[in-house]
Amino acid sequence: MHRTPIAAAASAAATLALSGTALAQSPGEVIIEIDEPELALGDSTTVRILAGYGAGDYAMAGIFTDLLADAGGIDLASAWSGVGRSAPMDGPGTTAGVADGNGCTGIIAGQLNFPPGGIYAPPALNPIPFWEATFTAPTDAGAFVVDLSTLTDRFDVYPVRDSARSESRLDGLSEGSGRIIVVPSPAGILVLGGLLALRRRR
Repeated sequence: MHRTPIAAAASAAATLALSGTALAQSPGEVIIEIDEPELALGDSTTVRILAGYGAGDYAMAGIFTDLLADAGGIDLASAWSGVGRSAPMDGPGTTAGVADGNGCTGIIAGQLNFPPGGIYAPPALNPIPFWEATFTAPTDAGAFVVDLSTLTDRFDVYPVRDSARSESRLDGLSEGSGRIIVVPSPAGILVLGGLLALRRRR
């Protein structure tokens, strides 16, 4: 059936309206930021994790997550340092978690929004950083790749400013991902290319 220009315009407007609604109701995402994703042996970079929430919600409330680090069997226990939470997501009951050879487990971050006590979560930061650490490439591992990802058990927001009640946005949440590439020398680039090819075939 041929639509008139008016009908087509109305359909396009409806599509835009639905798209806007979907965007406003987006549950949220976890984001991994890496300052320097390519490192030489012994070099360091800062890794951050942020939480982004939907435009229809007031502020981030809390998150329970793990940072998973897959380096193809290389032990990264000594690679992490300076593990900590980021203000204002360092409220009561939070913890930076425990770093080990597989990443960092047990990260709990959150902030208060308690209007009866005059405490309001700052809504301006979206996405809001809640965790960071320094990653230092081991000096004895050669060329390798670290694939980072998050596994989140809880993701809560404050829907409105004037209530302390929080709601879960875990359903439909987008998890974070990132990659650190360690290249010790020009010859290591060939080794690294082989590692990446093997991972793609898995």
